[in-house]
Amino acid sequence: MKGGTRVWLSAILGLFMSYVLGTLVRVGEVPLTVWAGTWPTAVAAAGAAAALLYAARARMRVEGADGDVPDSAGALRLFGFAALAWCAGSITYGVTGLLNAGAFSLTFGDLFSLVALPLFTVGFLRFAPLPRRPRALVRHVTDSYVCAAAVFSTVWLVLFQPLYQELGGNAGAMAFALVYPVTDIAVVCLLAPLVLTSPHSTRRAVLLAMGAFVTICAADLIGAVGRLSGEAVAGGIEYPVRLLGFLLLGAIPAVVKRKPGTAPRRITGRGLYRVAPEIAAVTALSTAAVVITIAGLRAEGIAPVLPLTAGSAVLVLLVRMVGLMDETTVLARIVQTRERHLHDLAEHSGDIIVILEEDCRICYMSPGAGAMFGYRDGDPLLAEPVTSLVHPEDLPDLAAAAAELRNGAESARVRARVRAADGTWRHTTSTVSVYERPGEPVRFLLTTRDISAQVELQKQVDHLTFHDGVTGLPNRAYLEERVREVLSGHAEAEGGREQPEVAVIFLDLDGFTAVNDSAGHAFGDYLLAQVGHRLRAVLDTGDTLARWGSDEFVALVEDRPRADSVVDLAERMIQVIEGEPFPVADRDVIVTASVGVAFAEPGIDGAELLRNADMAMARAKEHGGGRVEVYAAHMHAQVVERLELQTELRQALAEHAFVLEYQPVVSLETSQVTAVEALVRWRRADGSLVPPEEFLGPAEESGLIVPLGEWILREACQKVAVWRATTGLDIGLSVNVSARQVLSAGFVQSVEEVLAESGLNAEALTVEVDEEVLLENPVVAAEHLTKLRELGVRLAVDDFGMGHASLSHLRRLRVDEIKIDPSFVRDLDADETVTLLTRTLIRLGQDLGVQVVAEGIEHPWQLRRLREMGCAYGQGFLVGRPMDAAGVEALVGGETNAAAL
Repeated sequence: MKGGTRVWLSAILGLFMSYVLGTLVRVGEVPLTVWAGTWPTAVAAAGAAAALLYAARARMRVEGADGDVPDSAGALRLFGFAALAWCAGSITYGVTGLLNAGAFSLTFGDLFSLVALPLFTVGFLRFAPLPRRPRALVRHVTDSYVCAAAVFSTVWLVLFQPLYQELGGNAGAMAFALVYPVTDIAVVCLLAPLVLTSPHSTRRAVLLAMGAFVTICAADLIGAVGRLSGEAVAGGIEYPVRLLGFLLLGAIPAVVKRKPGTAPRRITGRGLYRVAPEIAAVTALSTAAVVITIAGLRAEGIAPVLPLTAGSAVLVLLVRMVGLMDETTVLARIVQTRERHLHDLAEHSGDIIVILEEDCRICYMSPGAGAMFGYRDGDPLLAEPVTSLVHPEDLPDLAAAAAELRNGAESARVRARVRAADGTWRHTTSTVSVYERPGEPVRFLLTTRDISAQVELQKQVDHLTFHDGVTGLPNRAYLEERVREVLSGHAEAEGGREQPEVAVIFLDLDGFTAVNDSAGHAFGDYLLAQVGHRLRAVLDTGDTLARWGSDEFVALVEDRPRADSVVDLAERMIQVIEGEPFPVADRDVIVTASVGVAFAEPGIDGAELLRNADMAMARAKEHGGGRVEVYAAHMHAQVVERLELQTELRQALAEHAFVLEYQPVVSLETSQVTAVEALVRWRRADGSLVPPEEFLGPAEESGLIVPLGEWILREACQKVAVWRATTGLDIGLSVNVSARQVLSAGFVQSVEEVLAESGLNAEALTVEVDEEVLLENPVVAAEHLTKLRELGVRLAVDDFGMGHASLSHLRRLRVDEIKIDPSFVRDLDADETVTLLTRTLIRLGQDLGVQVVAEGIEHPWQLRRLREMGCAYGQGFLVGRPMDAAGVEALVGGETNAAAL
């Protein structure tokens, strides 16, 4: 409630309570309210009329400008005219004093007050209209009459019956006195229900108007009692109550909203009141009501008004009963229409609608059953209970659904397989409910849908969920679950006898990435499918073969009597892959495989068994691939140690615990140092140095080799740039880079940034790469190395002669330097073939115009033989051991501080 509303409502209640106190104050022999008479109420009515008519005029301007129908303005204007009529009646009472002069006759004041009632009623109907449909209007009027008869009967018995008896049964005198109460009760009962159907925009005004009218009607009722008794009731309480009604009436404009009202809610009915076959019974009942009414009129001691009221109410109720019978007929027709619609829906629906007897025999089946299950009318199977068509395994579910319905459930859902006419089983889902019709036994209504296609699709989805789309083999999820099941069953087997072996064979293809990169992923997938087909042919039917991921396959081997049979199977798996080339992209590709085998031990779980086989496979790959490794306990310890080492490496990189040593590259002809090769060392907290062969492998696996390699490159370039600037010597720098570093996206950019920061000429930097770099991802590696050459950086192939396709690498990259592997230098003169190969490599470098560096020179005779072969440069402990930066500076005479620049 808003603040303004509270103010005027409080003012009205305050004025009313002040006037009520006037019933306690006496002027002479009468209370103040009786002495003042109707003049205060006349003033209140006049004020209400003025407020209402002014508001109506203002609303007329606004609504007329908006183009809307002025319902609110019309209602307010009619309320204002009603208030004027009440005001005129009050003035007439005050002037003539006829209120106390005659109790059993109508005066001019009464006529004015009676005129106010239709004015108020029509104005109220502008705010809350009557129902528009004839049926609804008749229903509303009859209900209002029955309500008014009941209210009047109650008021009569409580208030007027004693007064009637005091008057000696003078019906004529009583009739004049009851004009106001009867009319007021009829109007109130007619208008009160409309409050509930009035628009929300006028709801507050309607409620206030009804409250004002009920208050005025209460004053009329009190006045009627006073006129019959000849005394003012409760000190003239009639006048304050009437004053309150007029004040509330005048407050209506304050709650009328500015927006035009919406259409009222409609009270609707069905059909017309028609003459039904039961008209005879209605006529008889009507005659009986009239007879009873007449008899009541002749009875002694009963006021005639009560039988008349009761008889008229019975007649109205009879009319209502006729309407109810008509509505019952309409509802029956609606039920029949719905039944017909149900059958039409059943004929055209994709679902099957079946009505079953209690013994489950078919009472009705929609025509769609023929298209869905192939049955036709007259089929002998349809004469049997429907349970004969349901799969035996699904009968308990059907019985459970029937039990739910018998226990009061509205419906139940059940899935079952139903036999079709061709003998196949169709998956269905059904909704079962009780089907009742008047006068017929209870039946069951089934709405059945064929979901065979969905079930088949779900099977395909499940297959794809647990199978690989490329090879058609089970996938990793399926294998992990299968391993858990097998190990669980193996652990629960009875003891006392030797259990068969359960093992996992983990296979990884060697060099598959090169096939993918060269031939494309489509041909790579084709190769994987062929591998899966060959491996499946080697295994027994009880074994499980799965594609683990990428180029990895895992076989779960069960019920092998001996461990060596599992190893033999692993060997056959390698042979079946390597024994015959795979046709890929119009050429034959030879693929090898690395295999790890792990056996199930007591207490081992599936994840641990698979991990052990994976570690064994990794060990086989480390040893060159194409072989079988069986898991041993020390492998796990090595893996754990490797992981711990990777963690220490990460911490060492953050704490700058790495240092560089430099090994000179010497001209074998002049014995002068021409370059240095940067070698990284790891200095632990205790001061000990960790050789690179112990931590470079874990660094490569963990990816730490990339930031470590960048640090080595930056540190070495800065040192060599200082030495070149302070000594004036044209000393070069060689830095080894790993495959992972070369293939990283920012490799070329990082080299370019380091050269710019250090000021080292690009021609002074030699990047050494292993031949295996080009085997892992030849396209990306060649692209990055070519960009380095475009910067001016020199390229060297490290350990030349030990890898694959060395000559093709020299042709593709146009390297500047080759470094002969130390194994060739070590076996000079001890092996004629090695000696010949070494001479050939040196001659090859000379013919190609590239610099040849021999590594691993440790003895004078090796140096002598290399000079004889024409090798120009060499490295090794004999010509120069690795040394720290201070040793190099002492050797070349350089400064140790860049500030010397």
